[in-house]
Amino acid sequence: MRILFIGDIVGAPGRKAVRELVPSLRAQREVDVVIANGENAAGGNGITPDKAAEIYAAGVDVITMGDHLWDQKEVVDLLHEEPRFVRPVNFPPGTPGQGHMVLEREGLPSLGVLNVQGRTFMREMDNPFLAARDAVKALQAKAPIIFVDFHAEATSEKIAMARLLDGRVSAVVGTHTHVQTADEQILPGGTAFLCDAGFTGPHDSVLGREVEPVVERFLTCQPQRFNVASGRVLLQGVIVEVDGASGGARDISRVSVPLEGG
Repeated sequence: MRILFIGDIVGAPGRKAVRELVPSLRAQREVDVVIANGENAAGGNGITPDKAAEIYAAGVDVITMGDHLWDQKEVVDLLHEEPRFVRPVNFPPGTPGQGHMVLEREGLPSLGVLNVQGRTFMREMDNPFLAARDAVKALQAKAPIIFVDFHAEATSEKIAMARLLDGRVSAVVGTHTHVQTADEQILPGGTAFLCDAGFTGPHDSVLGREVEPVVERFLTCQPQRFNVASGRVLLQGVIVEVDGASGGARDISRVSVPLEGG
């Protein structure tokens, strides 16, 4: 199975890149399943049902989230009604939605998708390592292939999570920091790892936002409005090839594709 994972989709430019590039990537790279982190899809903050529908229509099979989950109140509808929508598993018990799911497609092995959120330099959550370990145990009974989106700030936390899950899951890929790293590898137990997938959106920016207000915030320590930037739009992510029988990763390669005219 060949999985394309798309790094954090930022605003309208990111959604446009997904619409225009995903169909060709699926065909050219013989992609079987597309997973995308959509936590910045609605104006750079959170996601709404209409923005999710746009992403699904472009060929994305599963949307994962992160710390911007609650930025749009309409997300509650997705949490209650959309089976292809996954929020971090380590929210407290009773939180709406699901932290993992199993995707079933004719002719393909079952695929478990798990979303976990880190705690280092981020808001307090239930322990992501305990939550991920328990969720993986549950998924292993249902799917030979398991893909983990670890939405976290600290590289050490991401690497530690990958080491914990090495040999138990097919891939651990980090999101949240919006800077694509160059450490793609297959760990000794057969788990593919990349510290951060990067982001899909405008790269003439500061992490997808207009440059000037961000610089002004650092200069003055005063609040600024961080609007989504424009120009030099890239779709970033990673393609992981997995053995359908063993669940072990065969290959991992970064993706960074420009949107023409973006």
